[in-house]
Amino acid sequence: MEVRSSAREAHRAILRETLIRAARDLTVERGWDSVRMADVAARAGVSRQTVYNEFRGRAGLAEALAVSEVQHFAQRVRAALFAHGADARAGSYAGILLTLEDATRNPLVRGIVAGGHGGLLPYLTIRSDIVLTAAGAVLTEWAGVHLPKVPPATVALAVDSVIRLTVSHIVLPAETPAATAAELAEVFVRLLGVG
Repeated sequence: MEVRSSAREAHRAILRETLIRAARDLTVERGWDSVRMADVAARAGVSRQTVYNEFRGRAGLAEALAVSEVQHFAQRVRAALFAHGADARAGSYAGILLTLEDATRNPLVRGIVAGGHGGLLPYLTIRSDIVLTAAGAVLTEWAGVHLPKVPPATVALAVDSVIRLTVSHIVLPAETPAATAAELAEVFVRLLGVG
């Protein structure tokens, strides 16, 4: 019975990823406002009802798309951060720079910021809990490993602040990604009290 359940869960995970990828591709091509559930189904080669069963509607699909994109960013930021060990300034600089540069190259993020995928913008701004949860987990994990003496409340404040500032610079960049990353890394280490 357990083997059957595992196979079913694996199939569902593959299906979900296929649907999210189809939604992402269509959003990049047309903009989120023009993507219909039937389009996603056709692109993925399944019935429209399958898409509804998986996501319960466009809002669920939009959230799943946003979560998937943020998780991909978070995994890459984690690697960049941990590559610098306990060096908070270098690690945060690398993670922030990666995020800012990827945001300028990522067609989905560029479209959201430019207003081309307006229905997804709330998931980057208003529904920032998606970003805060994924990115916050990575930064908090890193701090737990490399800065165990920094109080959890201090880590929480620094993590929340640097994530919100990074998102604001994605939405409204002020300087080059490198200059912004250097400034935000400085804010991060000062908030942590380690720089």
